[in-house]
Amino acid sequence: MPFVSRYFSAPDGLKLHMRDYGAAQDQGLPVVCLPGLSRNAADFAPLADALATGAAGQKRRVVAIDYRGRGRSDFDPDWRNYEIPVENADIDAMLTAAEVHAAIFVGTSRGGFHVMSLAVRRPALVRGAVLNDIGPVIEPQGFSRIRHYLRHMAAPGSLPDAIDCVKKIMSAQFPALSEADFELHARATFQRADGSFGLSFDPKLVRPLDTLNLEEPLPPVWPLFDALAEIPLLVIRAANSDVLAPATLVEMARRHKRCATYVVEGQGHAPLLYDKASIGRIAEFVADVEAQAKVAA
Repeated sequence: MPFVSRYFSAPDGLKLHMRDYGAAQDQGLPVVCLPGLSRNAADFAPLADALATGAAGQKRRVVAIDYRGRGRSDFDPDWRNYEIPVENADIDAMLTAAEVHAAIFVGTSRGGFHVMSLAVRRPALVRGAVLNDIGPVIEPQGFSRIRHYLRHMAAPGSLPDAIDCVKKIMSAQFPALSEADFELHARATFQRADGSFGLSFDPKLVRPLDTLNLEEPLPPVWPLFDALAEIPLLVIRAANSDVLAPATLVEMARRHKRCATYVVEGQGHAPLLYDKASIGRIAEFVADVEAQAKVAA
């Protein structure tokens, strides 16, 4: 399904971009997709296409944001604005522009923290949540790996170079990916709106991470997670994840009475959500959330 590119203004006037799949009149509850730290809306193309065309039982609108400094959104002249509170306000602006007042949220990595933050501030907005390989405890070795490759990310100038780049970064943790998966991810990572290839994020994104001491465990944020306590939840973990530990997944399921879990084999942080099984599991969750809402009504 083709998407519509929509631009909107952040609270500080920065020009931001979102992908909009489906139509506002589609009957299903909208789904809002929030990407990872250096990622963008293109990551969710297969999932958005499936949900918008009826994978969860009916057609629905799906919107996905390019945070400031990523994808087709403008870079911020002040790198200190690449932080959760500023981006969370940008998500508010996107939802206002899209006229989305309640939705199911899918958050990959950093996007999961945005989902939890929204649940704290606007609990009526979040009708269901999918946390993709993220939780209230982040393993420092995974965070250190992410910081390292962001510091040294190459800027490939062609599709073959882009595919080679993602293979070098990902092959060890993602043995289950096909050649088509690597190409799709290379395009999502490096292909710009005009078809050229290069970095699709502001290299200054890494600067806020430089202040963190990864020699010590990162502080857990269980109170933030607890904001989801009354919200249907699906937590996805990559079998090879170095960010979300198995013990954290178990504790999340123990603390949350409506938490389902799903493990993606053969992938690392974060699962790409390109495969039929993962898309099918998310579609099943979306359908279940809607069914529960109808019973409650």
